[in-house]
Amino acid sequence: MSTKFPGSEKLKSKKAIGRLFEEGKSITKFPVKLIYMADDEAVENKAAFAVPKRSFKLAVTRNRIKRQMRESYRLQKEVLSSNNDSKFALLFLYIGKDKPKYEQLENSVKKLLSQLIN
Repeated sequence: MSTKFPGSEKLKSKKAIGRLFEEGKSITKFPVKLIYMADDEAVENKAAFAVPKRSFKLAVTRNRIKRQMRESYRLQKEVLSSNNDSKFALLFLYIGKDKPKYEQLENSVKKLLSQLIN
């Protein structure tokens, strides 16, 4: 499996994201919360990343945190490929109040993905 994160793997649809918030289940490993939902008709797993404006006023900070979460997901998404029969719509939500270190985000994303497939 490629370690790229192309546009086809990004969750962009407002309907799908809204449905994810309404019907999805969640797992939390501080400082990241994963909201997920099984998506049977999808060809591949789709992921989105969010950081609340309430916690971080500056867009530069929000974008940096999202970039770090995307990178940690991109490097660890092959864990989901072992679960070939089901595909997921994923939303990673940063719930911390302070700027995180990359290692902290990487550990959280790794543990969330391993919990998701178990």
